Amino acid sequence: MFTSPSTDAVLAAIRAVSGTAGALLIVKNYTGDRLNFGLAAELARAEGIPTEVVVVADDVSLRETVEPERRRGIAGVVLVHKVAGAAAAAGASLAEVAREASEAAAALGSMGVALGPCTVPAAGRPGFTLGEGEVELGLGIHGEQGVRRVALQPADALADTMLSTIVEDRKVGRGDRVALMVNGLGGTPPMELAIVTRRALAFLAERGVTVERAWQGTFLSALEMPGCSLTLLKVDDARLARLDAPTEAPAWPGRGQVVTRRQVVPTRAALPTVKGHPKPQPMMPRVRAAALAVADAWDAAEARLTELDSKAGDGDLGLSLARGAAAIRALPEEAWATPSGALTELGQALRRNIGGSSGPFYATALLRAARFLASKPADAAAWAKAFEVGVEAVSELGGAKPGDRTMVDALHPAAVTLVRAVRE
Repeated sequence: MFTSPSTDAVLAAIRAVSGTAGALLIVKNYTGDRLNFGLAAELARAEGIPTEVVVVADDVSLRETVEPERRRGIAGVVLVHKVAGAAAAAGASLAEVAREASEAAAALGSMGVALGPCTVPAAGRPGFTLGEGEVELGLGIHGEQGVRRVALQPADALADTMLSTIVEDRKVGRGDRVALMVNGLGGTPPMELAIVTRRALAFLAERGVTVERAWQGTFLSALEMPGCSLTLLKVDDARLARLDAPTEAPAWPGRGQVVTRRQVVPTRAALPTVKGHPKPQPMMPRVRAAALAVADAWDAAEARLTELDSKAGDGDLGLSLARGAAAIRALPEEAWATPSGALTELGQALRRNIGGSSGPFYATALLRAARFLASKPADAAAWAKAFEVGVEAVSELGGAKPGDRTMVDALHPAAVTLVRAVRE
């Protein structure tokens, strides 16, 4: 693992894939790779196979340690492969493909950060250890340690550190056009990579750099290492055409076009907001007290609801209802003026604050009940019927009936009992 292929293995690959046009070897700048690929290229040429070698040394974290040609090759090599592959597919000669690949390699800058080590299977132990709250900056792709160890920082700060180093080293400035690649090191989920991507795009925009293309994903990993690397490649129209060229490579994520302007399309009509009557109806203090009692019950049951939902679902019900309780308490005084208005405000508040399926269910029930009470005198019979139509709305929305082992199994008997009690 992480060891260069042997000269014979590289030579066998050259023989297997080369036609009369020859072969291009794209090599990351490590001693073993350069030696084995370089010797294989010599042997291939001796056999009459035209062979060129392009070395990628894009790791800018070593900028203060070694000269540019001695830097390591890391994730930016993926973009060199894309440029070279597109040039070859377009019919360019071996010399032209090698030139484009070499120019792309010279326009690259990359830097990585690890939140933890990886474990090489043969070794059976992590390649290095990090203390509590430490990260490794400027690492390679073979699980080795980085250039320096720093305290754990927010994702935005780490992205800024890496990009500041890249743009300074590669002299990327206002008016330049670049392609951005956010690469996961193997143990970083897409959601966390998206946080870094968001900041990287903002960082470059703040400096007047145009991000023509951006990709996010795991392109060059270090086994299960948690962390990421950032790559910038300067581009012009010709290089963009190579990056945009179609490919059948299954892991290539597509053209990576960046949306620079977001357009928010308003809905046809905003949901109504009930301002309430300046003089509350006499029953409304009791309605408000009942709603606040529900909020207290949700808070008291948060831990138990979380435990139950962890066994049956994703474990977020307790937290969701606690947020709903806070939303009920935050309703203004004027929201409690009329029955219909109060139920509408409750429905809107729960819709906005309770996640998952519970929020839509509660909101639908309350909004349906509010519409029923809007044109009715709010006596006991009307309240009971409003509860019944609210339960019917929940059943319609979710498609559940009594006996399906859903919340309808609790709501439906309660509605039937309430309606019957009021009639008697």
